[in-house]
Amino acid sequence: MIRQIPPEHVKLGMFICGFGGSWFDHPFWRTRFVIASHDDLEKVHAADVPYVIIDESRGAKHEGAASDAAPAAARPPAIPAPAPRHCRRVPVPPPDRSGALAQSIARQRRRQVQQMVGQARQTMRGLFDDARMGRAVRVADTHQLVDDIAQAVANSPRTVLDIVRLKSKDEYTFAHSVAVCTLMINVATFLGLSEAETRDYGQAGLLHDLGKIGIPQDVLNKPDMLTREEFAVVRDHPEHGFRLLQASGDVCATALDVCRHHHERQDGNGYPLGLAAHQISRAAALGAICDCYDALTSDRIYKQAWSPPQALAAMWSWEGHFDRDLLFTFMQSIGVFPPGMVVRLRSNRLALVQPGRRQDTGPHVTAFFCTREREALPPQDMLLDDTNPLDSIVGHACPHEWGVPQWQQLRLRLWRGAVDALPA
Repeated sequence: MIRQIPPEHVKLGMFICGFGGSWFDHPFWRTRFVIASHDDLEKVHAADVPYVIIDESRGAKHEGAASDAAPAAARPPAIPAPAPRHCRRVPVPPPDRSGALAQSIARQRRRQVQQMVGQARQTMRGLFDDARMGRAVRVADTHQLVDDIAQAVANSPRTVLDIVRLKSKDEYTFAHSVAVCTLMINVATFLGLSEAETRDYGQAGLLHDLGKIGIPQDVLNKPDMLTREEFAVVRDHPEHGFRLLQASGDVCATALDVCRHHHERQDGNGYPLGLAAHQISRAAALGAICDCYDALTSDRIYKQAWSPPQALAAMWSWEGHFDRDLLFTFMQSIGVFPPGMVVRLRSNRLALVQPGRRQDTGPHVTAFFCTREREALPPQDMLLDDTNPLDSIVGHACPHEWGVPQWQQLRLRLWRGAVDALPA
């Protein structure tokens, strides 16, 4: 049974499946998890939300009135919930019940994140400069930096992800390292990795491009196509960075792996070693995804930034480049999906991802097919954000494999964007 209850009525063992109000009114970036600790329980009790949604079939029951239950008609068919994912969190002060104070707290968080990101970029500038001058790479300088970024991601993931995308062309190399670190920590947290593993993923993101100090600036920032000789220099940067980090003697194995292999491809056509899919670790495969995504969504001297949906649509279309399951996991971790993708919903339906609108706070989809009954449904447009906690995107799908009839014609009828912009 799904119930809406006051936050102060939540108790240990309850399964949370949503919060009322805005996403920044509670300190959790996830909305589906079991209350397993007194720390989490205190945060829920102090949350500035009008209600909490619990699923009594997956956790402890509420002893309140039956009127707390959510209307049955509003509930999609239940399916098994995924295992709770680990997420590191840091204490936050109980917010006031006023919306004005909540907005003030959000602005303060943003200023703190901006300051932290600025300091992180300066630290990376110094580390790159030292390496360029032939000094030893002070990997120890990155330890506190990774912890600071991890704490910021745990508290305000959307704020951090928004801010690290903002970078000037002149500071790209250092800002890119901080952005990839943030993306790696975010996806590691989403996967439920331990604190130690998450820290290693963050360090790998910070140090993955250290080898670029060996690329002349006129080649690195060349606005035109590279010559064969110039591209050979660029292709050497993973090995150069790997050698620098090895010599430092103070770097985790994950960082060495990602530094050396973040340009490998699943089809074996990457560099420097031409590894095939089964030879590429999960960390290196995710490093390749985070590196490419941030590069595509950043302004460079030779190109303008793509929007996140544009970048993900291109990456999804590049056969053989990325591990598609990990790429989809990355999309889930940042809450962005390319328009035109067909996805599976928690409610046992297929849906078409629609073009985003400026006011959207989550993916905009149109559900059209029931996977349980394998039959078409009346199209239903939905915004999958914190105001719709009973449904979410859980996988990608091929309509033909589900037996969707006349898919191409149906696709055109479902699409809300310009017909000529519909992906193939």
